[in-house]
Amino acid sequence: MRRVLSTSLPTLVGQSVTIAGWVHRRRLLKSVAFLILRDAAGLTQVVVTDPELRARLAELPEETVLEVTGEVTANETAPAGVELVKPDVRVLGEPAVAPPFDLYRPALAATLPTQLDHASVALRHPTRSAALRISAAAVAGFRATLDARDFVEVHTPKVVASATESGANVFALDYFGRPAYLAQSPQFYKQLMVGVFERVYEVGPVFRAEPHDTARHLAQYTSLDVEFGFIADHRDVMAMLRDVLAGMLAGVAERAGRALATLGVELPSVPAEIPSVHFTEALRIAGAEVDEPDLAPAHERALGEWARTEHGSDFLFVTGYPMAKRPFYTHPARPGSIEHRPTGAESGVESAAGGVGAAAGGVGAAYSNGFDLLFRGVELVTGGQRLHRHSDYLAALAARGEPIEPVAAYVAAFQHGMPPHGGFAIGLERFVSRLTGVANVREVAAFPRDLHRLTP
Repeated sequence: MRRVLSTSLPTLVGQSVTIAGWVHRRRLLKSVAFLILRDAAGLTQVVVTDPELRARLAELPEETVLEVTGEVTANETAPAGVELVKPDVRVLGEPAVAPPFDLYRPALAATLPTQLDHASVALRHPTRSAALRISAAAVAGFRATLDARDFVEVHTPKVVASATESGANVFALDYFGRPAYLAQSPQFYKQLMVGVFERVYEVGPVFRAEPHDTARHLAQYTSLDVEFGFIADHRDVMAMLRDVLAGMLAGVAERAGRALATLGVELPSVPAEIPSVHFTEALRIAGAEVDEPDLAPAHERALGEWARTEHGSDFLFVTGYPMAKRPFYTHPARPGSIEHRPTGAESGVESAAGGVGAAAGGVGAAYSNGFDLLFRGVELVTGGQRLHRHSDYLAALAARGEPIEPVAAYVAAFQHGMPPHGGFAIGLERFVSRLTGVANVREVAAFPRDLHRLTP
């Protein structure tokens, strides 16, 4: 007989069906036993009145895998309003070793380190698996939104010859006797693929060897990267990001409704135009010193509260980050643009002909066409406009005193014609953690890697 999932049972009342799954819980009463079976879709209650079968169930620990054939009957007090009666039970494997914590309780009582040590069973708990379903739905929404806009999914190397971002810590490895690194980002490759497809995206792992031991950092996470050409400036990138976020949330609503209900999550709305403040204004709002080069977590939280109070928005763009804090490939703000804040030195900044000259390295232009997106007071996305002229890359590297050799192949590609372009990257686990409101990003990662954890 063909197996059905628990979610199909309400439509099969009066029929004999076969279900299969894990023993979630057993309630052994004097004359009857209630077996709660868990499958990928949910829970099913099985009523056992046969004394011999009841005795067999009493010996089977939670998490043992069973197949049950029985008649579907209506019962408003049972999960999904139905239950199975007159069951025939077949054990599909060895009796399970009981997990080190109860999975049938509404919340896992074990500490997070204990859950992570026993991830293979902890992830079976409905709250942990619900977060992963939301993650999968968000990625589906990401892909669907970009596919509808003629983007092409690409897959780039994760073992590279040079670091993507100067100054950031990287994982070094031996590559057949030569030094290599785990990729911090697909940044270089996705820019080069703009020269092929104009619009590209990637879903893949990135690696950061930064020694952060916080609730928001991972050493390996999933990055949702986007890059596209023929833009006017970073505002086109921000507009695309807004649509992508809306598409991701729509994907979660469509595909992960039960998971949202399990976690009690209400999805935020994305404004038609996400509010935006310049970096200098963000410092003022957050009460930071005017010469701060970046936003600290406390500043981001203050900005999140401000966006919610003043604009009713869970999202806030901070634009015009200082050039000194952005990678060398970042496009500087143009004179007269909303992002440009004159510092008195204008020589070498972009002319009417479009060249940025030495300003690309931070000489003459203090601020960039780069942005961050804050989601509920935490940085979620970094993006912006990139340089697209070969001469500007040479000037940018020279102005920063950085050698060209490690990135020579990347820079050389811009000799062959690249359009004005830009993009962004969304950290998937951080997105889901902010969406679900968990205290630690590790709660929404299946097998997290951080400063201390390399197993399981």
